Amino acid sequence: MTESAGTLLVLLCLLQAKHMFADYFLQTKMMLDGRETYIHFGRFLHAGVHAVGSLLVFAVIGAPLVFTLPLILAEWVVHYHIDWLKGRYTAVQKLTPADAAFWRAAGVDQALHQLTYVVMIWAWVLYTPA
Repeated sequence: MTESAGTLLVLLCLLQAKHMFADYFLQTKMMLDGRETYIHFGRFLHAGVHAVGSLLVFAVIGAPLVFTLPLILAEWVVHYHIDWLKGRYTAVQKLTPADAAFWRAAGVDQALHQLTYVVMIWAWVLYTPA
């Protein structure tokens, strides 16, 4: 395996671990309640936890700050809106964990977050020196 391929795999694994902690271990009740509301301080904080986690991930692999800061700002904005769309959809549809559609919405939400990481890794490949 080449060094660059190894770096990409480490980056992917670090982003996956960050996502698990930010989405499943570090969310508070305030971050989860009322997510159908567009302006939501808890969601602001939750997306911020993801951004800080990504900042740490890219710092570990030695990404330049000039690359990392715009990338994590974009991640914050995208994460905020993905979560809002899921919150709004599940609230409007009155979905609960007992509904299959709730889990489909959760699956789409998680897939979109994972695609965000694909785009972030793609940006790393394109815009950082080899």
